Amino acid sequence: MRVIIIVLLLIVLGFIGWKAAERFKIIESPEDAPAEAGPAPAPGAPDATAPAEAALPSFDIVRVDRTGYAVIAGRGRPGSEITVFANDEELATAITEPDGAWVVATDTPLEAGPVELSLSMTTADGMTVRSEDAIVIYVPEREGDLPLVLRTTPGGATEVLQEPRAAAEGLGPLSLDVIDYDDTGAVIFSGTAEPGRVVQLFINRQLLGQTAADSDGRWTIAPEAQIAPGVYSLLVVQLDENGRPAYAIELPFERARPDQVDLRDGKVIVQPGNSLWRIARRAYGRGAQYTIIYEANADQIRDPDLIYPGQIFDVPDDAESEEGGE
Repeated sequence: MRVIIIVLLLIVLGFIGWKAAERFKIIESPEDAPAEAGPAPAPGAPDATAPAEAALPSFDIVRVDRTGYAVIAGRGRPGSEITVFANDEELATAITEPDGAWVVATDTPLEAGPVELSLSMTTADGMTVRSEDAIVIYVPEREGDLPLVLRTTPGGATEVLQEPRAAAEGLGPLSLDVIDYDDTGAVIFSGTAEPGRVVQLFINRQLLGQTAADSDGRWTIAPEAQIAPGVYSLLVVQLDENGRPAYAIELPFERARPDQVDLRDGKVIVQPGNSLWRIARRAYGRGAQYTIIYEANADQIRDPDLIYPGQIFDVPDDAESEEGGE
């Protein structure tokens, strides 16, 4: 019995001593003990508590035609305003789509000589960031030569986006082959692209429609929106597997008047790549007879060297034309 009392007394004395040590900070209480530290973050890893920064805007496509007009596409934060600068002067602006894609087509040609393109992006919350990428373009002074387009990145290799020897029409697998009118006078556009890829059609920078190329690479877009008669800038863009612009084509397009869309015999719709010489060669066997078509459509043709896809021309019979000229 005496042993049990001594043991209980020792336990009580130990508890009293432990609490006294806690009170006078001789030992730490469990509540005051530091929490066990987790694994240290890897060097260079982003801080999870740090505010997210806007991704830098980027160039995906820069295509400059022989006259100096450019089609420029890229990516940025959705809902942001993209500003494209040429030699530090504002060239064009665009608002990024919900997927971050943006496209601009210049209203005026780039000046001859070296031109450096750069980007800035202003997000919806007012943050403005500049891209480190730059596009260097050399626009030749001699009319008809194709510009040289280079992408430069600080510390990286220079990438050639367009060579002066590149073909003028089309780009890669993308093409606009046919502009047609249906029985109601609505316009139909068709061409080729990589099978399964999405093709977008813009008119004066406004999205007109989009579709996916079929297994043979053919695509057709018949816009539901009405297009008033007139001359427009037409832009065709193929997206890659990530929804980014991969190829682009820009060309003028003229929407014919309703009274012209009567595709009876003796009518021809001007197609991409056509010229009066080519139309005459197909109609009469000799390209030199293009003056017949020119005279029959003088009210539409301001310059024999400048005709627009989508125009509808009368193609008189060669014999009738010769009789009329006697």
